[in-house]
Amino acid sequence: MLGLRPTELLIIVFILLLLFGASRLPELASSVGKAMKDFRKAVSAPDEPPAPSVSASEVEKKSPTNSQS
Repeated sequence: MLGLRPTELLIIVFILLLLFGASRLPELASSVGKAMKDFRKAVSAPDEPPAPSVSASEVEKKSPTNSQS
């Protein structure tokens, strides 16, 4: 696990407790876990087609500044 020894992990956990407090730590760990889960899901699902993009000619047609009077 990243080459960390148990003593180093305890020091890191202790510093996190000092910075965020015991009440915020579970909430922080949960949000980090959800972010990692979403990232893995996004990386492993390249099967979805990309969102349709708007071409420059379509933007020019819809732009009110290009209307000639």
